[in-house]
Formats: sequence, structure tokens, C-alpha cells
Amino acid sequence: MTTDEVDLIVEQWRRERAGMRPEPMAVFGRIYRLARLVGDRQEKVYAGWGIGRGEFDVLAALRRSGPPYTLAPKALAGSLMLTSGGMTGRLDRLERAGLVRRAPDPADRRALRVSLTETGRRVVEEAAEAGLEVQRRILDTLPPADRERLADLLRALLAGAEAEPPDQAG
Repeated sequence: MTTDEVDLIVEQWRRERAGMRPEPMAVFGRIYRLARLVGDRQEKVYAGWGIGRGEFDVLAALRRSGPPYTLAPKALAGSLMLTSGGMTGRLDRLERAGLVRRAPDPADRRALRVSLTETGRRVVEEAAEAGLEVQRRILDTLPPADRERLADLLRALLAGAEAEPPDQAG
């Protein structure tokens, strides 16, 4: 196996700080770089539909919710870990583009519901397929068994990170 930039960084730390144990950088440096690389490529793909990653995430959350593709803004914000202000900005952009509509909640006229428009549904479905193709091309560099093993390892790593109390992180 060839070395990469992350190997060089880890080796530099080993050389400069003999007592440091930089091995986690070999994993998390690659995860970070890979996520950034794939995210940037997907951002370019989504631009073909006039949306960015943030807007895609909102449209995808609505689409995944199933018919009638409608959620409360608070539920959307919670699922995307956004503040209400951040969600409002995204919804404003998507509504101006004709991809979502906001309407009073029939069960509570003080509340709103956000729905995908037919155009929004088409855009998110096409953009999702194109974004997945970006991911597939990268994953296809690994044999199928390695892809499954990688998914299993990352699932376990994520579960461990999520289980760690926040005050012990960092």
C-alpha cells in the first residue's frame, strides 16, 4: 500500500514529538479528508439543480418523510440539527425557488407545515441519485466485502463516539 499525505503528517508528529501517539490522526484525518472531498463533489452536483448541500438536506428530509412529504419546521430543524433561524433561511430560499411551500397547519393554525412541491420532489430525487453516483464511484474503488466491512467499522466507531459523554470529548 502506498503512503498518503495523512501518513506524512502522522510521521512528522512522531518525529517532532516522540512521546505523542498520533495514530488516531491516521483514521480521523482520512475520515475528515474523505468527507470533505465527497461533500465538495456533491455540492458541485447539487448546483446543477440550483441547490446547495443545506437545501438538499431539507428537501431530502421532506422526501424521506413519505407522502404527503410534509413536516413542521421544528421537526425539520431538529432532524437537521439546525437553529430555527438557520431553518428559516433555508426554507425562504427553497420557497422562492418553488421547491417547498409553507402553509398553516390544519390542526393548529398558529403552526406551519412545510411541504415539497412537485418540482421539489423531482429535484430532490434527481439530485439524490446524482449525489449517490458520486459516492458509488468512490466506493467502487473497494471490493464489495471491504465496503461492507468499512460500513460496519464506521457504524461501531460512530456508536462509540455518540456514547461518550460530551464532557469527556476533547
